[in-house]
Amino acid sequence: MGITLKGIDGLLEAATAIALWVVSPAQMNEWVKGLCEHMLLRAPHSHLAIHLLNASQKLSTGGTEFAAYYLLSHGLVKAILVVCLWMNKLWAYPLTIAVFAGFMLYQIHRYLYTHSLSMALLTVFDALIIYLTWMEYRQQRLKRMKAVGVPA
Repeated sequence: MGITLKGIDGLLEAATAIALWVVSPAQMNEWVKGLCEHMLLRAPHSHLAIHLLNASQKLSTGGTEFAAYYLLSHGLVKAILVVCLWMNKLWAYPLTIAVFAGFMLYQIHRYLYTHSLSMALLTVFDALIIYLTWMEYRQQRLKRMKAVGVPA
């Protein structure tokens, strides 16, 4: 289940990157405004709506290219690693952990300069992915050791 969620998330990130290239920042900003206005009518102090509006404004001022490249690379790497995990490649677990630790370091670096809530949230999500991957790796390794008769 965890692997599937990682794969879906990776594909959604890649799709979002493509949307950032296809849809103009002004048009995306209008869509977000429409969505957030509806949210703010029901909950005037919604932190999510306020964050989405702020992020949308930043994208309309020139942040789309970085966001698109980053989301595409992050999403495609995640999706490729998930396919390797589905194929039961044991080496993919430590590689996944290493890759997402690298993404986390970069995201922390970016956060220190931008104070972007989305970078912080992405870092927390990647930490969760690393933890789940580590737990799953331990289970798979134990299962394989038992299958070949090696004591755990």
